[in-house]
Amino acid sequence: MGYLFRIRVIAMSYSKISTFLLIIMLGFPAALRVKAAPATVGPGPNDGSIAYITARLLEEFHYTQHPFDTQISERFYDAYLNVYDPEHLYFLQSDLDEFSYYRTNLDTLTLGPHGQADVAPAYKVFNRFKERLHQRIAYASEVLKHDNFKFASDELVRVNRKDAPYPRNLDDAKRIWRQQLLLDFMHQKMDNGDAPGTTLSATDRVDIVQTLDRRYERELRQFDELDSSDVLQAYLDALAHAYDPHSDYMNDENAQTFTINMSLALFGIGASLTSEDGYCKIDSLIPGGPAWKSNQLKPNDKIIAVAQGNQPFVDVVDTELSKIVQLIRGPKGTQVRLTIIPADDPKSRRVIALVRDEINIKDQQAKALLIETPDKTGSANRIGVVDVPSFYAPVDSSGGPPSAGNHVSADVGKLVQKLMDEKAGGIILDLRGNPGGSLEEAIQFVGLFVTNGPVVQIRSPENDDTEDENGRAPDIYHGPLMVLVNRLSASASEIVAAALQDYGRALIVGDTSTFGKGTVQTLDPLKPFVWASTDAATNNPGLVKITIRKFYRINGASTQLKGVIPDIILPDALSFSQDIGENALPNALPWDTIPATNYVSLNEVQPYLPALLRNSNARVATNRDFSYGKQDIAELQKLQAEKTETLNERKAWNEKERLEAVKKARDKEIASRAVPDLTLYELTVADADKAGLPKPIQLMKAPADSGAVYTEVFPTNSINAVPMTNSVPPDAILNEAEHIMRDYILLQKAGGDAVASHE
Repeated sequence: MGYLFRIRVIAMSYSKISTFLLIIMLGFPAALRVKAAPATVGPGPNDGSIAYITARLLEEFHYTQHPFDTQISERFYDAYLNVYDPEHLYFLQSDLDEFSYYRTNLDTLTLGPHGQADVAPAYKVFNRFKERLHQRIAYASEVLKHDNFKFASDELVRVNRKDAPYPRNLDDAKRIWRQQLLLDFMHQKMDNGDAPGTTLSATDRVDIVQTLDRRYERELRQFDELDSSDVLQAYLDALAHAYDPHSDYMNDENAQTFTINMSLALFGIGASLTSEDGYCKIDSLIPGGPAWKSNQLKPNDKIIAVAQGNQPFVDVVDTELSKIVQLIRGPKGTQVRLTIIPADDPKSRRVIALVRDEINIKDQQAKALLIETPDKTGSANRIGVVDVPSFYAPVDSSGGPPSAGNHVSADVGKLVQKLMDEKAGGIILDLRGNPGGSLEEAIQFVGLFVTNGPVVQIRSPENDDTEDENGRAPDIYHGPLMVLVNRLSASASEIVAAALQDYGRALIVGDTSTFGKGTVQTLDPLKPFVWASTDAATNNPGLVKITIRKFYRINGASTQLKGVIPDIILPDALSFSQDIGENALPNALPWDTIPATNYVSLNEVQPYLPALLRNSNARVATNRDFSYGKQDIAELQKLQAEKTETLNERKAWNEKERLEAVKKARDKEIASRAVPDLTLYELTVADADKAGLPKPIQLMKAPADSGAVYTEVFPTNSINAVPMTNSVPPDAILNEAEHIMRDYILLQKAGGDAVASHE
C-alpha cells in the first residue's frame, strides 16, 4: 500500500454516527408535502476509489489484522442496514431477499479490480429506505384523515424492535406503522393536557396534526437532502465498525468537525447557527470573533445566501444546516460574504463581508472551581475541582503536522498551579463524561501528579509491548488528589484514572466502572491515495480512523470492556444503563492481560480507604439525593425491562401523573433547602495567569419547584452587560466527592488515626 503519513495517535471514545443518521425513529406527519417518487441518490465520481482504499487500509493496519472476508462482509451488511432501520420498521422481507447477495459478497464487491469498489449496494439500500419512508408517511397521512383516534383498548405497542423480525410485507409494515402513529398521537394529546376520554375539538385535532407535521417534515427533509457524500459516509463508517466500534470513516465534513472538537479551534466567522423553518439563523456570536467585531450581525438574523470572496452567491434556504456551515467555514484570512435578513427589518436584505479568523472554543476548555467553606478545619476549607471535558490537542486532518493550539495538559497544569497558589487543600479532577482524546496529552496529564515513570502499556498487532512514560513530567502537585469518573468516562480518561490508581496516587470515585474503551486509533488521510477522477470530483476524500493498538494498565490489565473500577462507588443510574459502555457495542475487542511493567506504587490511598469508605457509606445511606438516585435506578431498570407501551389512554395518563407527582414532590423538597454556606470562584485558564481571585459567584435562592437549590449569578464582565445566571440542581456525586476529599485531607494530616465528620 505504501507509506502512510500518520497524523496523531489518539484515544477517543465511541464516535457516534452523524446527526442525520440518528434520526431514524420517525413518527407520522399529516398533510406532508410527500413526493410520489422520492429522488434517488447515485454514487459520486470518486466513491469507488475511496471505498477501495478505505477497505485496504482497514485490512492492512487494523489491530486484528483481519482480512476483509465473508465474516466482515456479514458484519458490514448488518451494520449498514441498522444505520437506517435499527428498529426494523422500514425494510420488508422482500427487500432483504433482494439484498441477500450483498450480505456475503460485500468483500468481493468492495475489493474490486483496478482499485475500484462497486458501491452500488450503498445506494440501493439507501434509496429503498427513502422509498419505504415516503410510503410510511403517505400511509400515515391517510390514516390521520379517517381515524377516530380512540384510546380505550388494551392494545400494546412494541417499542423496542431491534430484535424483532422485519415486516413480512407492506401490509405487515402498515400494521406496525399504524401502531406507532397511534402512540405518537396519544402522547401528543397527553402532552397538550387533554385528559383521558376527552373528545378532541376540531381545533385541538388540527393543532396536534400540525405539530406532528412540522416535527416530522423537518426530519424527513434531512433524509431527502442527503447527497452521495452523506451516503458514502454512512456506508464506509459501517464497514469500519465491522472491525471494531471505534474505527470510523469520515468524509471531509466530518473530518473537519472531528478536528474542531479535538483542537477546540476552527476557522470561520465566530457565530453559532441554528435551523428554523428552512432558514439558517444566527443563534449567538462568539466574543472576539469576526462576526462579533463587525457589529453587522446579531442573534436571530437569517442567512439566505453565501458567497466565497467575489464568487457568485449560493442560495441556502431549505439547505441542510451542516452544508451551510461548511460554506461559511474556510481558511484563515479568506473572505466570505453573507446575504442576511435582519431580525429588526425582515423586509430588507443586506450583504455582509467578513474575513475568516481562528475561533477558540473556550467553553470546551478545562476550567476550575475553588470551593471555600467557613469551617475551622484549616486546609480542608478550600477544595479545587478541575473540570476536564476532553483530552484536547491540536490536530490537522489534512495530513500536515499539528499546529500550535490548546493542550489540555498545559491548561490543567496552569489551573492546578493556581489552585495551589490559592491554598486549595485538595484537588478533584472531574473526568465525568470525558470521552477521551489525545493519548500523548493523557500521558503528560498524569505527569502533573506523578514523578517520571510509565503511564500506559501498548500492544501492537504483532504483540510487541511498549510502555509510554511521562519523561517530561513537571510533577507540580503532591497533595490529596481524587479522580471523579462515571460510565461515560472513556479512553484517555481511563488511561489517566488507571495510572493514578495503580500508582496509589489518587482516590478514584464514581460509577461501578468507566466506559471500557482500551484501544488506540490513528488518522489516515485518504487524499494521498485518491486522485480526482473528474473536475467535479471531491478534492478531499476524508480520512479513516483505524484502531491500531490496545493499551494496558501498568499493572498489566486492559481497560478494554471492563473499564476502571473506582475505589469508592456511588449510586448512579448511568451504571445501570444497558446502552452505555463498551460491552453494549457490536464487534468490541476482548479483554485480556499482559505482564505488569516496572513501577513503584506511592500507596497514598490504601491506608485511608477503609475509613473513607465507612464515612461515605454512612452519608450515602441517609442522603436524600442518593435516595432519589436509587429511585431513578429502579425506574430505569423498569423501563429497560418493558418492551411495550399501552395504547390505553387511561393507563398511560395514570403513569404520566404518577411520574409528574414524583418529580413535583422532589422539586419542592429540593427547592426548600437552604442555600449552602459556600463561596465559589470560577477559574478559567486565562484567570490562572492573573494575580488573586475573580469576584465570587453569588448564590441566590432558586425559584420554587425548579428542581434546584440555588441560582448562580456570575459577575458582570465586559462582554455581558447583564450578569449570567444558572439554576443549579443538586449534584449529589460531586457533593459527596467534596465530603470524601475533606475526610481524605484530614486523614492524611492526622496520619489516618482520626477523621472529623462533615455533613
